[in-house]
Amino acid sequence: MTPVLPRALRRLALLVSLAALAGCTHVAAPDRPATALMDDARPASDLIQVVPRDRARGVPADGRLEVRSSRGVLERVRVSEYRADGIRRTVSGRIQSGGHAWRPAGGRLDLAAHYTVDAVARDGSGRRTVRHTGFSTYVPEHRFIGSFSPEAGSTVGTGMIVSFGFSRPVADRAAVERAIRVTAQPAQRVAAHWFGPTRLDFRPRTYWLPGTVVTMDLRLRDVRSAPGVYGLQRKTVRFTVGRSQVSTVDAARHTMTVVRDGRPVATVPITAGRPGSETYGGKLVISEKFPMTRMNGDTVGFGGEYDISDVPHAMRLTASGTFLHGNYWAEPDVFGTRNTSHGCIGLPDVRGGGETTPAGRFYASSLLGDVVEVVGSGEPAPAPDNGLSGWNLTWEQWLAGSALRGAGGGPAGAAGHLPGGRV
Repeated sequence: MTPVLPRALRRLALLVSLAALAGCTHVAAPDRPATALMDDARPASDLIQVVPRDRARGVPADGRLEVRSSRGVLERVRVSEYRADGIRRTVSGRIQSGGHAWRPAGGRLDLAAHYTVDAVARDGSGRRTVRHTGFSTYVPEHRFIGSFSPEAGSTVGTGMIVSFGFSRPVADRAAVERAIRVTAQPAQRVAAHWFGPTRLDFRPRTYWLPGTVVTMDLRLRDVRSAPGVYGLQRKTVRFTVGRSQVSTVDAARHTMTVVRDGRPVATVPITAGRPGSETYGGKLVISEKFPMTRMNGDTVGFGGEYDISDVPHAMRLTASGTFLHGNYWAEPDVFGTRNTSHGCIGLPDVRGGGETTPAGRFYASSLLGDVVEVVGSGEPAPAPDNGLSGWNLTWEQWLAGSALRGAGGGPAGAAGHLPGGRV
């Protein structure tokens, strides 16, 4: 199907060409070819050649853009872009090869855009020729976007993993991975890992350094992710890494020790997963915080064993329903002595959530991206795509999940967020 240039863009291109070449060019009706006026009677194309050809349609994003004058010297070239979203820009480039060629400075053409080329060349006799051409790029039927966490401008813990979820399955993972750049200042090497066709995560070898500014540079616009599917986004966002906080939950000792910036600041009693529902071991990361939430056993495979509508100070640790949360319904002597939950980590709290309870204080001092490491539960770590659990992979395992290393994707089947949780 041949893409049709929006009427508004055609009118805009016509007006720009009139302004650029007033007094030098005759512009005909949009459906008829325009003829440039010259100092002699030779056709303009005899002195100035433009690729793509005039009025070309469906030019791909990687199509060649070039202006040449093999028998003359280019004096001036201006290439303008008019995008369907209303953005207009001048394409940067320079005249080279002794004045015989103009080429863009780099990058790909934008899809769903119209381009105009205005060029002036001088032949060996000193006579000037002006040429105006235009072409349109391919208009894709399907687009994809990448939603990402953490949010732009946020402050996060040192264990935050940058995670992208794509609206359509990605077949060309290398192209998409190449179009997303995650960098840190101060510098740390950051690598990508695919979890199936719709999720791509980034992390450094070790936790982020406190105070780091992380930049996510998305150049997905017009990147082909699958046949007929192209990206839509072009943006740069940043977030900041705050202080370091790593909390170690010892399920055997029923305690949680909080270490902030390398110093122990608190040890609190907890209750973890009971026999048969043990809490995941390994490194977990706080990915969401809720002052209060409902937890229903039906959502995580426990039937009607519980349905608590007002669980306070809830912090999500896995997508499958593991939380660290306040607990007001257990007997006080449970904390620090017995594991009674369905897999969550419970801290002493009161109904409605208290500001000065162990749960309330920990909630207030925690950031998304803080690490909670569980030991002594007897359970293995969750799958690395269950929440932000990628720290449980070695660095070598993480690197193997990059499409740019020729290793394909990582484990498929990232679990989605569930409405409930385990208590």
